Amino acid sequence: MNKRAILVLTMIVCVGIYCFAASVRARDNSLENKKIGWGIKRSDNHEQPDLGAENKRLIDEYNGIAMGNKDSKKVYLTFDLGYEAGFTESILDTLKNNDVKATFFITAHYLNTAPDLVKRMIEEGHIVGNHTVNHRSMPDLSDEQINKEVMDLHTAVYEKFGYEMVYIRPPKGEYSERTLKICDDLKYKTVMWSFAYDDWDENKQGREDYGKAKVLDNVHNGAVILLHGTSRDNMNILDECIKGIKDIGYEFCSLDDFER
Repeated sequence: MNKRAILVLTMIVCVGIYCFAASVRARDNSLENKKIGWGIKRSDNHEQPDLGAENKRLIDEYNGIAMGNKDSKKVYLTFDLGYEAGFTESILDTLKNNDVKATFFITAHYLNTAPDLVKRMIEEGHIVGNHTVNHRSMPDLSDEQINKEVMDLHTAVYEKFGYEMVYIRPPKGEYSERTLKICDDLKYKTVMWSFAYDDWDENKQGREDYGKAKVLDNVHNGAVILLHGTSRDNMNILDECIKGIKDIGYEFCSLDDFER
């Protein structure tokens, strides 16, 4: 090959590399600004809900969890805990009495104010998950801030209990492809949900029949159930809900045994 041909080939390769790098930069920039709020469309008759094609694609692509196998009557119980409202001890008692393992997503505030309860979760075989240090919407943060929000809590839990967290739930259910990629790079599985209801609202308590109906009417194969441990109603209805879900043939499983 003569010098001219080598020069032309080199120029073509360089242009190709430049264009590829530019496309990656453009893609990354667009991803950083695309905040996605998790949402589902419920179905009737215990059918799996519609998670949205794009939501499901992104969660699957980055090794996340949202809903299990459609042919398996297994469900996965999870709780979000930004703070301790005085109900978790009773929730843990109910889980123990029913031989059910759950996943608790905690913040740094929860860890710092209720370490004995976190210790009990671990000792009783539950999973403790990462809900970040400050419960800030992850797409609003820089890569470095996300790393700190995740890993500072990860380190604190490990230093206190020798426990290695591997699951994360994005605060407020808000994420982007960029945040999914960062969490995946940190060896975390992002966990969303296929059932939730407005149990988090402190002004909407005292609706136990409503909450129980929501849970029991919407259970489905592979359900990832999100409940808030800050809800008095959830504390009061949990035993009936667990028994009711078991009575109609579902099995409670750990996220460690998740079936796609």
